[in-house]
Amino acid sequence: MNAYAGIGSRETPSEFLHLAAKTAEHLSERGWLLRSGHAPGADQAFEGGCHGISEIYLPWPKFEADVPFHALMVQDRPLPDAYEIAAHYHPAWNRLKHGAKALHARNVHQVLGKDLDDPVKFVLYWTKGGKEVGGTAQAMRIAHGHEVPVYCLGTPEHWPKIAELL
Repeated sequence: MNAYAGIGSRETPSEFLHLAAKTAEHLSERGWLLRSGHAPGADQAFEGGCHGISEIYLPWPKFEADVPFHALMVQDRPLPDAYEIAAHYHPAWNRLKHGAKALHARNVHQVLGKDLDDPVKFVLYWTKGGKEVGGTAQAMRIAHGHEVPVYCLGTPEHWPKIAELL
């Protein structure tokens, strides 16, 4: 099954949350598997639209546990190797606290999968202005490092490619 990552900012505006959910719905109907991280905002919007055709990667057990999962598989913590990969791609890894490292290591799985050897075909995301910020930026750096294309739902130049995927 082809996989994509659906991720983004916790501050994603409602119109883009709706677009993320509808995009995930269309992709799941076409046999695409979502990989995401169950964070509030864009992650949960993608997850809510994918009809449960997803793999959800958590930074620790009970992360956002009060929100129901819509998934075929939930992994409750990153593998040790995910921390090594995350450290390679993060510009200030040594300054991060353990919780932040776990969040960034979780992002490795969103792009590379459960065993870290199966990159997604593309990444769909939303950040303000399409900028590489926060945990989304970490996932994007990993995607770029594995030659995985990234498309922002809020960037009009990306819309033709997103429409083609749908």
